[in-house]
Amino acid sequence: MENSKRPKVGLALGAGSARGLAHIGVLKELEALNVPIDYIAGTSMGALVGSFYSVGIKPEMISKLALNLSSGSWTDWSIPKKGLIAGDKIQEMLKILTKSKTFEQTDIPFKAVATDINNGDCVVIDKGPIHQGVRASISIPGIFNPVEYQGRLLVDGAVVERVPISVVKQMGADIVIAVDVTSYKKDAKVNNILSVLMQTFDIMENQLLKYKIIDYDIIIKPNVADIEGMQFDRVEEGVLAGQKAVQDKKDEILKVLKGGGIV
Repeated sequence: MENSKRPKVGLALGAGSARGLAHIGVLKELEALNVPIDYIAGTSMGALVGSFYSVGIKPEMISKLALNLSSGSWTDWSIPKKGLIAGDKIQEMLKILTKSKTFEQTDIPFKAVATDINNGDCVVIDKGPIHQGVRASISIPGIFNPVEYQGRLLVDGAVVERVPISVVKQMGADIVIAVDVTSYKKDAKVNNILSVLMQTFDIMENQLLKYKIIDYDIIIKPNVADIEGMQFDRVEEGVLAGQKAVQDKKDEILKVLKGGGIV
């Protein structure tokens, strides 16, 4: 019988486009270490992976889904007005994979982070259909059309909260495991509008994170610098990077959790 009085563990999954594939490997290794996850907050790709896990999809299955998804299954190019990709395809895919559940119906409490493009507010989404909230959280400015949601116009949460540590703390986490996939490839091939936007966004976020106070108990930083923002076909490399990052921190993770009487 689980000790209900034990410290609660929260997982903050950060943004990072294709580098966020490492989150799958992180989840896989945390499960192998029997680390209980009581709360999940995710930004952008962290919200996407976190949403799947919160509704009961295991890391191995998330990995298989990622391996078998072609870019054509989620990209619907639009005439540029507010974004290059309309986002309807990916929202429908998210609806199917999250089983049409709402945030109130998840197996593990989950919140997604987005940004109100009109006033710069950090918007924490925890009500309504998961697929709509995640669609808002992944709306990289200039690439995806913004999402009108709950009376706001929302874009990618990474603009204001790349790694949502404060959010998972507010959910009730006593111990926070933060996963930061912040990076950018310094010799990336920037040869089209998509790569220009992605590289610009990655550089901006990497710089912003340097000046933020990050209050975590454990931070996991997978080595994903070699993966470019739109290289979603590099699933196996991303997953392995996430696994290795947890393995490298195994002793520290177990020490913190043992100190809290968890493992």
